[in-house]
Amino acid sequence: MVFLELPAEVGERIRQLAERVRIARKRRGWTVAETAAKAGINRNTLTALELGKPGVSISAYLAVLWVLGLDRTLEGVADPDKDSHGKTLEAARRSQRVRRKQGPKNEYDF
Repeated sequence: MVFLELPAEVGERIRQLAERVRIARKRRGWTVAETAAKAGINRNTLTALELGKPGVSISAYLAVLWVLGLDRTLEGVADPDKDSHGKTLEAARRSQRVRRKQGPKNEYDF
């Protein structure tokens, strides 16, 4: 499988998350094999996740975070209510003119 070169900032964010997951697992005293089994993933997948490999699926991350009890920390991720840039763009596209809606045509209206 060939991966495109990720932007440096994206790669760094992946490495940071991977390190946080590894620290959380170790603090619990769990081995890679135990954690992978609890998350329903392969040991190799968890190892790749903890190394920050870019090909690891988001579902593997979510499963591991759930097992660690850290899945609630994702609740603010990509929250549309907190997307001020997106809200600004949406507001700029809104029509400035307001038209009165026409009611349904009544075939008996003279």
